Amino acid sequence: MGLDMPTSWRYGAPGSLNPAAVNAFNALVHTIAGQAESSWAIMELFKAKFSGGYSRSSSESWAIGDLHNSMMNASDNAATFISAFWDGCAQVHSEFPEIGLPDADIVNQILFEHEVPFEVRPPALLPRNLQTRISVMANEKTIGEKALTLIHKSLDDADRLLLEQRARPAVQEILWLLETVSTAFQGQDTGSGSIEGKYFNEIVRDLRRKNQGTALAEALGWMSKMYGFLSSPGGGGVRHGTRLAADVSPSMKEAHLYCNLTRSYINYLLAELAEVTSQTPAPPVFGKQR
Repeated sequence: MGLDMPTSWRYGAPGSLNPAAVNAFNALVHTIAGQAESSWAIMELFKAKFSGGYSRSSSESWAIGDLHNSMMNASDNAATFISAFWDGCAQVHSEFPEIGLPDADIVNQILFEHEVPFEVRPPALLPRNLQTRISVMANEKTIGEKALTLIHKSLDDADRLLLEQRARPAVQEILWLLETVSTAFQGQDTGSGSIEGKYFNEIVRDLRRKNQGTALAEALGWMSKMYGFLSSPGGGGVRHGTRLAADVSPSMKEAHLYCNLTRSYINYLLAELAEVTSQTPAPPVFGKQR
């Protein structure tokens, strides 16, 4: 069955593997086959996975060449290629349990080294953003398990949308997450008064007013400016009132910029929230849910 993935990846063009990456996976197959009593049988098994059917080669030496050709032909679609390899490993495990197989870490290392924008997280194949990306490190003492799951789901959804070349919904997804994280400050005591706002703009204004002259106030100003630009129909145009006749969708390079900026802002807000909540017993609550 292979790995779970969006159906569109199977029929679209989510990216290809370069020959060096194909050769790396081919070497893995040879390592797997080298452990078997009949390496020819393993070659045929993987060849069938990559070619979409079974056609036995006339000899083991021909099988080696045919396997490589099948892998090269399958490399136009990186997602289905990786799934075919993983499916082959699963069948080997079932039919030849004595053979040692590469795990997800080994496969992901090859994908990373060859800049293939996917990673294997069984049972799924997920997108991996090749653009320089700031990981969000959520403090589990600051937010609950449900909120942590929400954060990582939205980040994964944004990455998937970027990989699918869907710039506008990717920015929408992570911008929504910035709004949601900001609501965790609602009711928190900052030392100069509690935060009374309910929505992003209100919370940001209140936080800036109560932290004038600090790095937090400046960073909140930058967040607010980006948020305002992206929310404007005549600006970034990813929020409300988009003019259908105008080309207001961000380009892919702009989408990567907005997503990375927003990730860094989320990181900063979570760090500030951890500092605030360490001084007060009141637990933060994510106010806006979907």
